[in-house]
Amino acid sequence: MLIALAQINPTVGDIDGNCKKICASIESARAKGADLVLFPELCVPGYPPRDLLLRKEFVQRNVNCVETIAAACKDIIAVVGFASPNNDAAGKELYNAAAVCQDGRVLATYRKRLLPTYDVFDESRYFAPGDASTPLTVTVSGKPVRLGVTICEDLWNDEPYINRKLYGADPIADLAQQGVDLIVNISASPFTMGKQRVREDLFARQVAEHGIPLALVNQVGGNDELIFDGASAFFDTKGKCLLRCESFVEDLKFVDTDDPPSEAPIQLPTDIDAVHRALVLGTRDYVCKCGFSDVVIGLSGGIDSAVTAAIAVEAVGKDHVHGVAMPSRISSDHSVDDARQLSMNLGIDHRVISINDIHLASEKTLAGDFAGTTVGVAEENIQARARGGILMALSNKFGWLLLTTGNKSELAVGYCTLYGDMCGGLAVISDVPKMMVYALANFINESAGMAIIPQNTIDKVPSAELRENQTDQDSLPPYETLDAILQKYVEQDMDITEIVQAGFDRELVVDVARKVDRNEYKRKQAATGLKVTSRAFGTGRRMPIAAKYAY
Repeated sequence: MLIALAQINPTVGDIDGNCKKICASIESARAKGADLVLFPELCVPGYPPRDLLLRKEFVQRNVNCVETIAAACKDIIAVVGFASPNNDAAGKELYNAAAVCQDGRVLATYRKRLLPTYDVFDESRYFAPGDASTPLTVTVSGKPVRLGVTICEDLWNDEPYINRKLYGADPIADLAQQGVDLIVNISASPFTMGKQRVREDLFARQVAEHGIPLALVNQVGGNDELIFDGASAFFDTKGKCLLRCESFVEDLKFVDTDDPPSEAPIQLPTDIDAVHRALVLGTRDYVCKCGFSDVVIGLSGGIDSAVTAAIAVEAVGKDHVHGVAMPSRISSDHSVDDARQLSMNLGIDHRVISINDIHLASEKTLAGDFAGTTVGVAEENIQARARGGILMALSNKFGWLLLTTGNKSELAVGYCTLYGDMCGGLAVISDVPKMMVYALANFINESAGMAIIPQNTIDKVPSAELRENQTDQDSLPPYETLDAILQKYVEQDMDITEIVQAGFDRELVVDVARKVDRNEYKRKQAATGLKVTSRAFGTGRRMPIAAKYAY
């Protein structure tokens, strides 16, 4: 049996466009002689469709699309993810489903049984769980083949890879007991650093345990904060990966179960390479799917804006990236020079707009109200807000999407200015800790074979340059220490005592935790950020604002 893995990049809500993409892939697979072609989870409406699923007309159009897809399935079987209506009187109105189509009709519909409700997932909000895993017998070249269809989370209930079993059901075990020739898993499994290997290890272990080959197809592309890495794969009965699709790009690959490939599959990227590719893809798809062509970035001469600009150039092309340096009387000469050099290296539009006049005018306007007070953060932030206003004016005037440049470490502790450097439509590196930003900068330069990001930008002490001789470490611990504490407090949800027991000073841990908690209000107003770690500030972390914490 020749199986095609159609790793496509659907657009959420674009049912007609997704339908055309699916039908085109079916035709390409058929032209190569494929017997079976697999598509990702909910690829018809796009994943995640969220509250679009509450619109009956939207759901009906998605059902109609499946009928169109079935009509295109001549001499080929297609497994396609869609939202299927629940016609029972009780329960949620929809199922997360897979349609098995052949010769103009839907042979069967499988309903996803295990519905995730953790991190960014909220599938029980929309879907009822399926109640059974039943093999489907299809005819391939005149011979019966028993397929076991599963959807994403159905294969993520293996205890060695999770802290505790989340579900009572085990779809793959149920199918194995009934006897199947092939397990099919259609997924929309979002990327986080290190997850690609975890996913493959998990699936390979289950395949080897049951002795049944597995064909996995995973969605690729960026949809809002989520980035899907693809890396679809085929595993033999021993759990060995025989074929793998490219990561972070659309792909259509074929595997013949009667004549499996002998050459080694494409390698998975390293962690830092994967994060870089994810950010490029996430930026490109957010910009394009939102209807923008160009982006604008404030260039400070620092490493965060430099990495953001380099990613933007790879995402949308140098002719569509506009860099703006906005020096004040406090800005250092090397920052202005580094911003200019970065723009030259990237080949992007570079503008210099001084904020001195705005800064002085604002200080003069507020002088009476601020009289008799100590100069502090409020005065410093006038500069950040002046820059934010300029960037938003350019965005508004020319229709450019403003990319914010703050990293996860800063966003976590509130080392950022509302309506200042937080202005923008997409926060490219808001889930990238500061030390990882440095790793990305070095990776970008190594990959280019030259210092795209000026070495001085990488080497110099980080500073917001809102007052004379300021450095980040005037307000924050060293980033190596801060990132380690944040990983435990934010990503692992460890309490203060546990973090202290891991070797950190209690006073420092409490100070960091307080900063994280009391700056929740800022993050609620932050731009959408691309998720690349296991716990990002976004839909997967839901913390109260008006709350009291014990430390």
